[in-house]
Amino acid sequence: MIAKQLLADANELCRLGVAELAAGFASAKFTPLEVAQATLARAEAVQKRFNAFSLIDADSALAMASESTARWRSGAPLSAVDGVPTTIKDIVWVKDRAVRYGSRTTSSAPCAQDAPSVKRLRAAGAVFVGQTTTPEFGWKALTDSPLTGVTRNPWNPEMTPGGSSGGAVVAAATGAGVLHIGTDGGGSIRIPCSFTGMVGLKPTFGRVAAYPPSVFGTLAHIGPIARSAEDAAAMLDVLAGRDIDDWNQGIGALPALALTADVLKGARIGFYTEPAFGVVDAEVAAAVAKALGTLESLGARVEPVALPGEDLAETFRIHWYAAAANRFAAVPADLQSLCDPGFVEVARAGAAFAASALVAAQLRRTAFGAAMDKLLTKLDFIVSPATVFTAFAVGREDGGNVAVERSIKAGGFAFPFNLSQQPALSLPCGLTAAGLPIGLQFVGPRGADGKVLSAARDFARATGDGV
Repeated sequence: MIAKQLLADANELCRLGVAELAAGFASAKFTPLEVAQATLARAEAVQKRFNAFSLIDADSALAMASESTARWRSGAPLSAVDGVPTTIKDIVWVKDRAVRYGSRTTSSAPCAQDAPSVKRLRAAGAVFVGQTTTPEFGWKALTDSPLTGVTRNPWNPEMTPGGSSGGAVVAAATGAGVLHIGTDGGGSIRIPCSFTGMVGLKPTFGRVAAYPPSVFGTLAHIGPIARSAEDAAAMLDVLAGRDIDDWNQGIGALPALALTADVLKGARIGFYTEPAFGVVDAEVAAAVAKALGTLESLGARVEPVALPGEDLAETFRIHWYAAAANRFAAVPADLQSLCDPGFVEVARAGAAFAASALVAAQLRRTAFGAAMDKLLTKLDFIVSPATVFTAFAVGREDGGNVAVERSIKAGGFAFPFNLSQQPALSLPCGLTAAGLPIGLQFVGPRGADGKVLSAARDFARATGDGV
């Protein structure tokens, strides 16, 4: 099982999922405090080897775990994730902690409030282990930053775990937490999950509230990262909901999240093979082709499909670069030299766009989103590789546009669905000859997050990678 191969040297308590932890807490086989102690020890060891955390907060985690232990002992847990070790990407506000966005230019003052997702997890009794690393402002598909340095892939420390939720996937893969908040503006949940064999969902836009709004606007989503679809579903069940601070959410209710059985039986699946940018690696293509056979064995009908949009890479690039320009403009002039040179390069390119080019890109995005909604009235799912290639070498790739190019190529199958806002999930579907994970992407209609998670669960069970 891909998701558990990196846990061989971990404490048994660090290998358990949400359902197993809840059963153990309820039966008093072990306590949230014992699990937190094991997880913190694991996090410290992981940090030394792979640099997954910008902060490990042992005192706070142990206090939260003690409170959870008391609730379970009294038979009054707050939720199914009460006492479950959880991490938060260092781009999401946490009350009384500094959130630094991977940047030396940001304030070290603590946040005055929780982001809505953090507030919901806190109310559910989750135990916060710490904050995970991100590239500066979450701008690229690698995880290194001027503030926290290089984060490494536990499958091969010479490789990147991807980004921008790179610290989160490393913590997930190594047992330094069970549930992990990621963010995804162009693949930043799905790319690192693909590179490390984890399960990560970019939910339907608006399913999870965001505050403050992302600098990357309505491209950006907040979602769960875990070792299984079941755990991701349990986390999303807590994260989801309306929050008055998030004006972008709208006021309409989304369909329920419940997992359903046999969702792939008779399903109409479109196989998306031509990325918006980049060329698919041969080993990735072979693994995904094998995965299609599994889907057909589960009763799905698979047929080729092309996305309806044109110039998707350019449409995304204009949105992304213009947002980077806006964020860079907010950095005080005397601190701008501290920024990641690649981020500065992207921001300056974005600042050069004419306003008319941005408006034209927004109109193309609107047309593409409407066409995608129509396409997904005819299909239950779209399936594709999660990334065009697998993990590549770590390192600060200043100059030559290398980091920028690799980030866009890595997201060639991912960023179209940030433009159109459908739920999109990455899960493992094999390993390369070099032993690096390969990711498969499931996409569903807007609102069909539960169906996407159900399909991922059924696929994982069929391939022996389910819980």
